[in-house]
Amino acid sequence: MPIFKVKVKWGKEVFNDVEANTDEEPILFKAQLFALTGVQNERQKVMLKGATLKDADWGNIKLKDGAVVLLMGSKEEDVPNEPKQKPIFVEDMNEDELASALDFPSGLTNLGNTCYMNATIQCLKTVPELCDALKEFKGEVSLSGGMLAGSVTAALRDLYSAMDRGNGSSIPPFILLQVLHAAFPRFAEKSSHGGFQQQDANECWTEILRMLQQKLQARNGTNQSIIDQYFGGRFTCELKCTESEEEPTTVSEDNFLQLSCFISQEVKYMHSGLLSRLSEQITKQSPTLGRDAIYMKSSKISRLPAYLSIQFVRFFYKEKEAINAKILKDIKFQLSLDVFDLCSSELQQKLIPMRSKFKEYEDRKIEEVKVANKPGDSQVAKADVKTAPYWFEDDIGSNNSGYYQLQAVLTHKGRSSGSGHYVGWTRKPGTNQWLQLDDDKVTPISEEDVLKLSGGGDWHCAYVLLYGPRLLEIDEGTDKMDTTV
Repeated sequence: MPIFKVKVKWGKEVFNDVEANTDEEPILFKAQLFALTGVQNERQKVMLKGATLKDADWGNIKLKDGAVVLLMGSKEEDVPNEPKQKPIFVEDMNEDELASALDFPSGLTNLGNTCYMNATIQCLKTVPELCDALKEFKGEVSLSGGMLAGSVTAALRDLYSAMDRGNGSSIPPFILLQVLHAAFPRFAEKSSHGGFQQQDANECWTEILRMLQQKLQARNGTNQSIIDQYFGGRFTCELKCTESEEEPTTVSEDNFLQLSCFISQEVKYMHSGLLSRLSEQITKQSPTLGRDAIYMKSSKISRLPAYLSIQFVRFFYKEKEAINAKILKDIKFQLSLDVFDLCSSELQQKLIPMRSKFKEYEDRKIEEVKVANKPGDSQVAKADVKTAPYWFEDDIGSNNSGYYQLQAVLTHKGRSSGSGHYVGWTRKPGTNQWLQLDDDKVTPISEEDVLKLSGGGDWHCAYVLLYGPRLLEIDEGTDKMDTTV
């Protein structure tokens, strides 16, 4: 009976003088190995000089005393159990699963050239004060005459509520589209093919705000609208006749819900486009001269809203083609905006205290970084962070620093306002993560991708920008900063 005593090596363990009888089937030898190691037969791989031992016969394996046999395999308890719910990899997820897993907001179904409305709704949803005011609105949707402002407000409230519950799934905005068509019949115009015509997204933006302006009351106990409170700014305008020294300068105030950046050959940056329109020549009837005369109109902002929307005036009417043609020029814009130089001297003086606090905060952070980078110094964990009020104490909804952060972009791709495609791009609150909201498709993008939306070609061009207030952080655990201004 050919019995050999072999050495079995299993990982770091070695078993000496293991008996192997080549007259018996190898399965019996493997049973011994299971008794020694706990590795079940089906998990065993037994090798000798490169040859693998089978269960039924020894094959070409020639044993001798002292031969080294290599055992590979794991005990059953060392092998992880198959999960009850198999993992799903990001690459294998569909759009709805991806949106839910990554906590994306809900997209909106395109109901036939309704991207202009979808992009507007997504951008406005980044204003938390507006969303809170809508939740408190008690009206209901009605298509009867005289109730259209309330219906638009209620429909937008219900749509935002459905989007919040949607877990990233796409929501069809049927009701809001219905009431918009009832309130603004031009949005219901159809093409020769029978579908809805494309509309101007900025017109939709403006009309929705005007509807909300009628129904959402401010929180300061006045008759003011929350739209005026958080979106409304004010110009102080001086009008001086350049042809008559005797005629006195007239001063007036103009309210606005949006600033316009006019595009000319000289304008390359949004800020210069805004500045250029603060001083302009106009021709009007002079009461002193009794004829038309040239006036110089100078405007300065005397009230800054918390949320500043800026429209790039990209469309102009071409009579020959009877279309609103588009200016594709590249106009650079910033993620952080400072509008101090657009403001009146009186408002500038009011902005200085909070701007000084931002400077103190930035200087302190620079010193903290220097200390943390010194050899041997350990970085202190960041405490809970709170933010100072961004408004003046006597003017809730204003901006008390002149500093803004970009939080939404509405773009247009195409050659005219009545064609092409609109898309919303929004920043996730409290982060630098941006999302592209292309109707029902939600895609994460970078800040660099957002800055590429400045125009210059047939790619998506920024049409409306929405800036929110830059927030001043107050670190708990440090000396509390005085936030009164």
